[in-house]
Amino acid sequence: MNFLRGVMGGQPTGPQPSGAETIQKLCDRVASSTLLEDRRDAVRALKALSKKYRLEVASQAMSHLIHILQTDSSDSEIIGYTLDTLYNIFSNDEEEEQDESEESSHGSEEIHPGLNFHLILTDGGPSSSGKQSSKPAHDENGQKQADDLGCQFTEIFIKEPENVTLLLSLLEEFDFHVRWPGVKLLTALLKNQCSQVQAVILVSPMGVSRLMDLLADTREVIRNDGLLLLQHLTKCNAAIQKIVAFENAFERLLDIITEEGNSDGGIVVEDCLLLLLNLLKNNSSNQNFFKEGSYIQRMKPWFEVGDENLGWSAQKVTNLHLMLQLVRVMVSPVNPPGATSSCQKSMYHCGLLQQLCTILMATGVPADILTETINTVSEVIRGSQVNQDYFASVNAPSNPPRPAIVVLLMSMVNERQPFVLRCAVLYCFQCFLYKNQKGQGEIVATLLPSTIDANSISAGQLLCGGLFSTDSVSNWCAAVALAHALQDNMTQKEQLLRVQLATSLGNPPVSLLQQCTNILSQGSKVQTRVGLLMLLCTWINNCPIAVTHFLHNQANIPFLTGQISENLEEDEQLVQGLCALLLGICIYYNDNSLENYTKEKLKQLIEKRIGKENFVEKLGSICKHELYSRAAQKPQPVFSSPDQMLFDHEFTKLVKELEAVITKAVHKSSEEEKKEEEVKKTLEQHDSIVTQYKELIREQDTQINELKTQVSSMKTQNEQLQASLTQQLSQLQQHKDQYNVLKLKLGKDSQQHDAHGEGAQVNGVQSEELSRLWEELEELKKQHGVLQGQLTEKDSLIEKMKSEGAHPVEGTAGSSENNSELQKELETLRAQVQSQSAEISQLQAERQELLKKAETLGMASAPGNADGSAAAAKITELEKRLSEVTAETEKIKEEGKIWSNLKVDLEQQVATANSSVAILQNEKSKLQQEVAESKKEQDDLLMLLADQDQKIKSLKEKLKELGEPIEEDDDLDTRDQYDDEDDEDDD
Repeated sequence: MNFLRGVMGGQPTGPQPSGAETIQKLCDRVASSTLLEDRRDAVRALKALSKKYRLEVASQAMSHLIHILQTDSSDSEIIGYTLDTLYNIFSNDEEEEQDESEESSHGSEEIHPGLNFHLILTDGGPSSSGKQSSKPAHDENGQKQADDLGCQFTEIFIKEPENVTLLLSLLEEFDFHVRWPGVKLLTALLKNQCSQVQAVILVSPMGVSRLMDLLADTREVIRNDGLLLLQHLTKCNAAIQKIVAFENAFERLLDIITEEGNSDGGIVVEDCLLLLLNLLKNNSSNQNFFKEGSYIQRMKPWFEVGDENLGWSAQKVTNLHLMLQLVRVMVSPVNPPGATSSCQKSMYHCGLLQQLCTILMATGVPADILTETINTVSEVIRGSQVNQDYFASVNAPSNPPRPAIVVLLMSMVNERQPFVLRCAVLYCFQCFLYKNQKGQGEIVATLLPSTIDANSISAGQLLCGGLFSTDSVSNWCAAVALAHALQDNMTQKEQLLRVQLATSLGNPPVSLLQQCTNILSQGSKVQTRVGLLMLLCTWINNCPIAVTHFLHNQANIPFLTGQISENLEEDEQLVQGLCALLLGICIYYNDNSLENYTKEKLKQLIEKRIGKENFVEKLGSICKHELYSRAAQKPQPVFSSPDQMLFDHEFTKLVKELEAVITKAVHKSSEEEKKEEEVKKTLEQHDSIVTQYKELIREQDTQINELKTQVSSMKTQNEQLQASLTQQLSQLQQHKDQYNVLKLKLGKDSQQHDAHGEGAQVNGVQSEELSRLWEELEELKKQHGVLQGQLTEKDSLIEKMKSEGAHPVEGTAGSSENNSELQKELETLRAQVQSQSAEISQLQAERQELLKKAETLGMASAPGNADGSAAAAKITELEKRLSEVTAETEKIKEEGKIWSNLKVDLEQQVATANSSVAILQNEKSKLQQEVAESKKEQDDLLMLLADQDQKIKSLKEKLKELGEPIEEDDDLDTRDQYDDEDDEDDD
């Protein structure tokens, strides 16, 4: 332990070993010691030497330290020393390392949470061997070498992904001496090899979740360093950003910001805001999650700045600046339009926009915060009609109150205001007018004679004042602002032609258009002329009336041709290109109303004085300008200096759109122009013919659809009638079945009565005469039953024949032979019925006589005999039952007649339904014939359309040969496609 005492601060007792030798002995002790205390002391000594001998410790001890992490994880003290040693090897933060080494030299192992991680390395001092392990702090090469060392050591460490996974598992240890060094070590690894460490953490199970748990640690130093770790972890990795967001990061971060005091908080709030920026910037998924989670509403308290008299600390300015950037991230113009619009609505409804406007109009706000607030409000209202209307209603707290737009424009045209602030106001005005025709009309209206108020300052007056001031920046800003008031708005372009300006006393007023051209011709600064030319190009673009007004001034065209044809300096070449663009617009949108400046004469003028090739070259020089490409990147005007303020973002779009069409228009000859006009007229005629055919086809489609609807309704009615007929037939069958069941039941009842009569006996001794009479009676009953059955059969046959006579079979209803045969059969049946009726009457008379004889015999044999009286009673009962059976038979006959009548009615209904079906079938066939005729007519029309299309194609080919751009008729193609689909449906 003697050499350990020497390392740890003991007195030297002889020749001292070199640093490399000491480190070698310590590494051997770490590898070979069996006692935990010996290994712990050796690791503590390596930690003390890891600053001064960084390279030696890294090259000799790294593998042993990793082995300690794997095997001695149960001892938090040795794990803490190991993590600190590895951090010293990987970290490039030298001043902090020096502080820690000083603490080690004093024998203190306490870790102080207040270390500053943003300081610079200092000289570690000479070693005993005469070497120095680091360069002085001012030596940039030495610092670079130190950074390279850290990256190299990190690369060696993460070659085995298990090492990073091991560090993540150690973060689950709650011990401060393990968790805090582990957080610092992972942060250093991410600083040195960010993407590689991110990849390992991303595939590690629960890796991100373990890091997110650091935000919930009650020890602030671990939580704060966890924020720094997550900042590096979420840089430029969308996958990790999404995982962190779904691990409830937004909720935790916003809670920390609230706990720390929102914008009045310290550096912890700044770290939270930086992490939020990493999670939301260029990540539409997280932005949508932030909005859907109602976190935008929680941003409103950030901007309650309180009493401005308390002053603004540097940390508060930084915090509020980051908060404003977060709002801008959610409504950035580069975001998907739907997402931006949704966030703008949420910011209005929760009152965030109102809070920002309050800061905008407040006093005592620092200039950089005011500038960023203006930019933020600009993007919150950009393209949102509701937000733009609210911003138009905001008034500044002045006496009298003035609209916020007027106050901002006053700053924009004031050359004493900071340049960055003036650019921000211009951006705000552009965003207010973006897709806001109502706002454009209100701005232009302040310039019209009928709405000018002499007692108040309006936006139009400020713009005109800036347009004609001596400050070139004001000229440019006012020209661009006024151009945005005319962007894509034909009505306001025409209204602005009415504006008249009084230049001086005694002189007649001149139009605003004329005054712009007058200033342009006076040879002012390049910035002023560029602004005026952009305004004029935007104004007369796609507005033939404005072109006519511009050409009406005889001096304008000579001035433009003179500017383009001269050989000017490099700074003036941009002005030449814009003059060429303005002259090209006068050609392309010329309606030939002025005889001296028709399209053909202007092209001849270009050919004679400028040359077509030179003109096209000047026109193309605009897009080649360096500042043009910068302005085309994003809508916000960002210029490092006033000299670079030349191009506007919307104007770059206009140049890109017009350059090609103007070049083609200039190269066209008069004959090509005439041919083009003829072709246009022909195309218009063809278009009118095609339109007529389209209308005719639409009418026929409507008629066909109506006929289809009628056919479908008739089919439905037919199905309903068929269903009703089927239902009626089933009901008829049910009635027939019920009738048959009743008939069978009646037959069974009569048999039971007969069996009962046969089995009835008279108790006691009967005479032979009485027995004979009973036998005769029974025989008569049997005969009566047989006759009754025959009578029933005959009746049913008669009813059947009657029904057949009433409803003869189709095709033989008019046959006289069948009718005569039926009449004969009917007469025969009637005769049989009459004979049977006579027989029945005779049998009934004989029955009465037999009954009388039976009564006489019964009375003569035993007047008081009970047996005779019982027989008489039995006979009476039988007669009674016989009469009941007869009555039931008659009742059944009546019911049979009723069912027969019902059957006749049903058959009549069936016949009626069949006739209706036949009528519907005839109508259906007629409709199908009409549909076929309509289809034939449509086919004829399609043939005509095909001929017309062929002619149009030939004409278009001629135009292409002449070099004229031809626009495809997408609507016609779409319509033809729909017609083809309808034809397929009809087939």
